[in-house]
Amino acid sequence: MAPISAVVFDLGGVLIDWNPRHLYRRLFRDDEQAMEDFLQNVCTPSWNEMLDAGRSLDEGVSLLQERHPEHRELIAAYRDHWEEMIPGPIEGGPELLREVKKTGIPVYALSNWSAETYPIAEKRFDFLGCFDDVVISGRLGIKKPDPAIFEYLLNRQNLRPDSTLFIDDSEVNVGAAERLGLATHHFRSIGALRSDLVRCGVLMSD
Repeated sequence: MAPISAVVFDLGGVLIDWNPRHLYRRLFRDDEQAMEDFLQNVCTPSWNEMLDAGRSLDEGVSLLQERHPEHRELIAAYRDHWEEMIPGPIEGGPELLREVKKTGIPVYALSNWSAETYPIAEKRFDFLGCFDDVVISGRLGIKKPDPAIFEYLLNRQNLRPDSTLFIDDSEVNVGAAERLGLATHHFRSIGALRSDLVRCGVLMSD
């Protein structure tokens, strides 16, 4: 493996605790089964992916409300109370990001995220200012695992794939990056990521 000269972080699930359940547990009064049914059949992962790919929140909400009028208010909450889905950062994540930043190695963000909601996170989390560049899928209309979004960042920053470490909690996205020749880390915990950054020579061992 070539020496790592750039580190690319996913955001949700790696540095930021994003999960619609943080909001909907309150709205469903801790009725887990009803909440899960709603998230699997109404505000589904595939519907959210369309928001990440550039569909506006208003359009996405309106489409679902037409299909599921009995859930009109719950669907609107996805837009109107979206900030409750991000209660805070992943514990230890911002500190690890800053530690990598201090090494002088460039750090980038490559995230599937709505163009409308990313500014909310940007205002809340000052550590997002650490990045040398941020690529948000909703702004481009391309989302991971499409190779085009990886190539966009690589070309924009003139990065060599084999010396760029990509970190993501999605196995599908990690696989897409590997096929393009990037070094990868499938994120499961901050501790495991730190160990891998040491192994790659990005961080010094304690």
